[in-house]
Amino acid sequence: MKSSFKDYITIDPNKRFGKAILKGTRISVGDVLQWLSMGMTTDEIQADFPELNLEMIQACLSFAASKEGQIGLAH
Repeated sequence: MKSSFKDYITIDPNKRFGKAILKGTRISVGDVLQWLSMGMTTDEIQADFPELNLEMIQACLSFAASKEGQIGLAH
C-alpha cells in the first residue's frame, strides 16, 4: 500500500513562514515542485539533497495534485 503525502509533509507556522514542508527538513513542497518544473530529475534532486527520498518527492506531487482540485479560478 502506498503512503499518504501526510506521512511526509507538514505545515508548521514556525518554519518557512507556514509553507508545506517535508518532515524533518526545511525543504518546502514548492521548492521540490519548482526543481521538477525546471527539468531536474528525481535522481538529481536526491544528489543535491540526500535527505530526500523518492517517496518524499512523490509526496510533493501528490500534495500538489490534491490542492489543484480545491482551487477555484475567478472568471
